[in-house]
Amino acid sequence: MDRVLNIRIPDEVRAELMKLSAEEHVPFSSLVRESLREYLAVRRFRRLRGKVLPFAEAQGLLTDEDVFKNL
Repeated sequence: MDRVLNIRIPDEVRAELMKLSAEEHVPFSSLVRESLREYLAVRRFRRLRGKVLPFAEAQGLLTDEDVFKNL
């Protein structure tokens, strides 16, 4: 179920979002929803990466390249 959320954002952020919305022909609310989804995905990824990093380092996986070499 979708719910309405009222937030305050600085004028410059709103202006940037409005400009991007117009350039990409995407409704403003859709752009904000997608931005929040992406933000949450990045936060989940960073949290997960922080949890597995010690295990990866113990296996000698120190860089992204190390990970892809072992696929």
